[in-house]
Formats: sequence, C-alpha cells, structure tokens
Amino acid sequence: MMQRLLIALLCLLLIGVGVSVGTELNSVPKEGGTGGLDQKPAYGDTLVEGTIGEPSILIPMLAGDSASHDVAGLIFNGLVKYDKDLTLIGDLAESWEVSKDGLQITFHLWKGVRWTDGVEFTSEDVLFGYKTIIAETTPTAYSEDYKQVKKAEAPDKYTFRVTYDKPFAPALSSWGSLTVLPKHLLDGKDITKSDLTRKPVGMGPFKLTKWIPGQEVILDTNQDYFEGRPYIDRYVYRVIPDPATMFLELQAGGIDWMGLTPTQYQRQTSTPYFEKNFNKFRYPTFAYTYMGFNLCIKRDESGKCIERHPWFGDKKVRQAIAYAVDKEEIVGGVLFGLGRPATGPYVPNTWPYNPAVKKYEYNPAKARALLAEAGWKDTDGDGLLDKDGRPFEFTILTNMGNSLRMKTATIIQWRLGMIGIKVNIRALEWSTFINEFIDKRRFEVVVLGWGIGLDPDQYDIWHSSKTKEKEFNFVSYANPEVDELLEKGRRTFDINERKKAYFRIQEILADELPYLFLYVPDALPIVHSRFHGIEPAPIGIGYNIPKWHVPKDLQRHKIEQ
Repeated sequence: MMQRLLIALLCLLLIGVGVSVGTELNSVPKEGGTGGLDQKPAYGDTLVEGTIGEPSILIPMLAGDSASHDVAGLIFNGLVKYDKDLTLIGDLAESWEVSKDGLQITFHLWKGVRWTDGVEFTSEDVLFGYKTIIAETTPTAYSEDYKQVKKAEAPDKYTFRVTYDKPFAPALSSWGSLTVLPKHLLDGKDITKSDLTRKPVGMGPFKLTKWIPGQEVILDTNQDYFEGRPYIDRYVYRVIPDPATMFLELQAGGIDWMGLTPTQYQRQTSTPYFEKNFNKFRYPTFAYTYMGFNLCIKRDESGKCIERHPWFGDKKVRQAIAYAVDKEEIVGGVLFGLGRPATGPYVPNTWPYNPAVKKYEYNPAKARALLAEAGWKDTDGDGLLDKDGRPFEFTILTNMGNSLRMKTATIIQWRLGMIGIKVNIRALEWSTFINEFIDKRRFEVVVLGWGIGLDPDQYDIWHSSKTKEKEFNFVSYANPEVDELLEKGRRTFDINERKKAYFRIQEILADELPYLFLYVPDALPIVHSRFHGIEPAPIGIGYNIPKWHVPKDLQRHKIEQ
C-alpha cells in the first residue's frame, strides 16, 4: 500500500515537468562524420567531468555539499533509488513489502553482492548504517528521517525490516538516502576519523583510485558491480573553480562534461565546432537559488535563538528588500531566461507547489515605505538609510566559482543601493564558506541554493529544532505553525492532506520571508558526443552513467592494467 502511494505521489510530481533536449543523442555520429561507425556498446575510455567544487568528505551522511554527494553517489548505494521517470526501484534491495497500515517495510536484499574489498554485503551492513546515522556522536544533518523508526532489525543475512509507530510519508524513499556502510571496516570506530572518509570502500559502479586535493578525484570502474560492469573504465572529476577556465578546458579537450552557464549555453556553444562535437541539454531542475537572512545574533548551546537580529529579525525589512529586488531582471540578465522566478521552496509545475502565494513585484517606492515604517530613514543626507545612529549596511556571502550567484548578488547590491542600503559582497572558497561561516552562523546574508528531494518533506530546513551546527536551518527560522504543518505533512499518506499542509507552509514563508526565493534555474549540461547511451529524462541525464559508452573507434583513453 505505502509503496504504491509513494510511487503515485512521485508520478504526480511529473505533471508539467518536461525535458528539453538541445540535440538528440545517438542519431548521427558527429565526430569525424563516420556514418558507418559501429555504435555497439564497448568497454573502455575515460569520462572527465569538470566541477567547480571539490568534495570535502566521501561518507555521504557526513557531507553537506553537492560535490561530495556527487562523487560518493558513484561509490555507495542505498536500498532503493529513483528511476528515470522518478519512480522508486530497487538498488541493494531486490524487492520489498509494505504492511497494509504502511508502518512496516521489509526489504529483501540482493545475494552475492560484495564490497570492493571482497567481503560479502549483508543486512548487518544496512543495520550498521542505520545505527550510525541516528547515533548522537555522528555529526549529520540527515538523521531525522531515520529517527522516525521505532524498530530496525536484520532477521537474516538478506532481510532488513523497519517498523514505524506512526505514518511517515517519506519512509520508503528515505532508504535510498541511507548510506549503507561496511560494518567490518567501521564497527567500533569513530566514523569521523576513519580513513574511509577519504578512501571509501563501497559497492557502487565505481571505486576511488586517487584523490589529489585541489586538482582531481579519479574513480575506476568496479568490474564486479552487481548490476553489471560499467562501460566507462574511468571517471575523473577535475576541480576547476572558475567556469570560464573550465569552458576553455572543454574546448581544448581537457574535460568531456560540464554544466554550462546561461551565456555559454546561449552564445558560446552555438558554433559549428560545438554543434559537431558536443551534445547539450536543457531541463528543469529540482533546485532553487535564494537569499537567506540570518535571523539571529545569539544562540544557546542547543542552537535555539535567544536574541534576534536587530535588522533582519524585522519582517518589514525583509519584505522591503523583496520589493526592492527585481526577480525578472535576475532571470533575464543572469539566466538569460533559462529558468523562472521562485516564490517558495518548491519548483513550479510540481504537485506541492502553491502558485497563489504572495508575490513581491518590483516596487522600490513600497520598499522605501516599509523601511520607513521599520525606522530606517536617511537622517544625515548621505544617501544611506540610518537607524539608531547606524547605517544600513551588510555583507552578502556566497561561494567562489559560482558566477550565477555572484552576478545575482551584484544585481541585488545595485538595486538595494538605489533605496539607500549599502551591500558588500564576499566570495569564499566552498569548504571555508560552509565549515567556518554557515556551520558557525557567521554571516548576515547569503546567496545559496538548495537541491530539493522528490518528496516535499523539508523538515530539516524549516523546523525550529534543526538549528544546531551542521544542521540545515542555519538562518534560525522558527514558526510554531510551520513546525506543526511540517509534522502534519509527513504523518499522512493522503496526498490531498499533504498538499494542504505544504500549500499553507508556502503561504507563511512567502509572508515572513526567512529567505528571499530568487529563481529556479534550468540544468544546462554539455557532454562530448562520443559518449553514447545518454537518455535524457525527468530525473536528468546522470542516472544511467554505468550504461554510457564510447564506440571503439572513438575512444581516446586507454587504462593500463
């Protein structure tokens, strides 16, 4: 019952979400014009992807950055995973049953699966991963879903069973996010100090070969991968923090795959060279970019706010800033129209998205009026607003290498300057940004983005209890009604009841604005055309990487054994 309900919810998520493909793959071979080329899948070659961010740690439950999850996702497995049409299918679980009341899930695991060190995978590894993520000593932001489990057990080597004491709508999908860990290597050890954080042992399609800090992460194919050996022999992540430099590497053949900026997608790749040698794609993402306000300047040991920020703690100030920022200008000028304005934490055309929430059209006069009501006026005639003898000045933090966020921050800086607010911008290296500023709450305003899950539960981001270091409510948002609605939304399998809860949450967030929701960008990947087997789908293009292949005559790299 529960499995069918969750799959039905995910199918509804697809309504209105299309995939726009720049070029259809595998129709006519591009490289060299070899129309008679044998395009059969062949083993070999290396796939080099450019990335602006370097992984920080390769055990997913300890990582909060996308670069770490991207790499670890090729090394580790969950029990289930999303297929290309966003339905749940088995990963390490061959099958499962859900009790009639939806409170118990029994997973039947594949037999004969081995860790890359040769040890057999069993249900004890799943149980160990579960116990590790809920342990108080594990510094993770992902434990909440697993703390809903009343009982977890491994009745035999190939069976894992979980029981809940009350309905939990994301239950089944959550087991795709649990990192199954090798008990034989970690039992009795401090996971945060383990060598596996940088030298992981998994069961996925690839295994780590080398990590050169600041340069590249090299993965080789797992020839014993239980779903079949990947065709690509080697997968390399090259760390190139500057998108312009990365694009030059793409042109020069130094990388095969990168995410394009809107300028690169619209203008720089519209040439005969790129049209002949590359395929580019465009599709909606389950992500949004936002401007987040630090609502608190003093917290107790539990992370609870005990003193609100004197400026951003005032809703009128946040609303005034919203009226002063032109989202359409950002979508047009930064994204070149390759995206759409955001109005909340869900993306348009998905079932939990509420299209009727309060909108903030560009209106600088209204922004000035609200600021005046909040006590901000230009008392000394220098063009800057003042209150209690202090000018309205703050700093936006964002991460180096993300040109879209930097351009967004620059437009915000300009627009707020027009109404008397001085904005500074500071870009930080990613790991420093997260570990020293976000985790320690040392910021005033940030421009960041969230990649959101396919289930609409966002308890970890918005619940008032999730404000400790390493947790995701780092702006210290607290609203009792939102807390109640988050709980209500996850405690029913009825999609209509869930929808009511998430619609109301969006109404509250649109009014209170702990974030100024800016835009939902389109994904704009480009891949060298020698790679075949890429099948664009609502989930993107990377879901079937083990099936990507290069015809023998087009292979560039040979791995010496």
